[in-house]
Amino acid sequence: MQKGISTAAGLVLGFALDRVFADPRRWHPVAGFGSAAAALERKTYADDRRAGAVHEAVAVGSVVAVGALAVRGGVLATALATWAVLGGRSLARAGHAMADRLDAGDIDGARELLPSLCGRDPAVLEAGGLARAALESIAENTSDAAVAPLLWGAVAGVPGLLGYRAVNTLDAMIGYRNERYLRFGWAAARVDDAANLVPARVTGLLTAVLAPVVGGSAGAALRAWRRDAGTHPSPNAGVVEAAMAGALGVRLGGLTQYRHGVETRPTLGDGPAPGAADLRRAVVMSEAVQLGALVSAVAVAVLRR
Repeated sequence: MQKGISTAAGLVLGFALDRVFADPRRWHPVAGFGSAAAALERKTYADDRRAGAVHEAVAVGSVVAVGALAVRGGVLATALATWAVLGGRSLARAGHAMADRLDAGDIDGARELLPSLCGRDPAVLEAGGLARAALESIAENTSDAAVAPLLWGAVAGVPGLLGYRAVNTLDAMIGYRNERYLRFGWAAARVDDAANLVPARVTGLLTAVLAPVVGGSAGAALRAWRRDAGTHPSPNAGVVEAAMAGALGVRLGGLTQYRHGVETRPTLGDGPAPGAADLRRAVVMSEAVQLGALVSAVAVAVLRR
């Protein structure tokens, strides 16, 4: 029980650090891991699933080992690891900044900001497409950048925090279904799907429960989730995006152009396409869900034996 209380205290302190300081602008540990993973890829790359699995095991295993050593640091180590892997505050700031630029009619500025939220090609998007892309990214990253790290930290402490962020970062780097990574990135994509299976559904439930915060209803969020999530190509993004669409009363999905290609995404939710005002509501929803996830993670950590 004492270990669980220590973990819970570290999660709360790290969450508070993220609220106050957001992501460090320089020397970010996640950026450092990305550079190391890219260097490793130059040694391990082959157009083969087995090579990708080795790459995943070495990169993630190394980070988990570091986390296991850092456990000795107690509350402080957990707090610093939590701060390093959370991205909730930066996500909210980027969402508000995007809404501000859209409200001001600054399409060029909004396009410039979009890469900080997602990997879509901003050059082909107008105001409506930018609002939808940003809102879908906020929904997905509420789970990936906040809920999932907190839950993994509650269950597995510092190794869980760092290991999850390594898994998620590798998926962002090599999990694309393009020619280079179709086979090499297969393991990274599948491991990320597994790591987010429970957190995405916790995010969906919290979104439904907290929908009244933004004037929505739990029933609408749950209906959109049940009806639409399974049509999405991702087993996890579909859940959180559909729940968010239902909670906000907007329609997501449609033609989606990434730098690596074009995908036609299924329709999620009912109602009009989102605008800047809906994007602001999504940020409020995201921050409420993040707080709910912290409460849930603290409960799991304290009860864990």
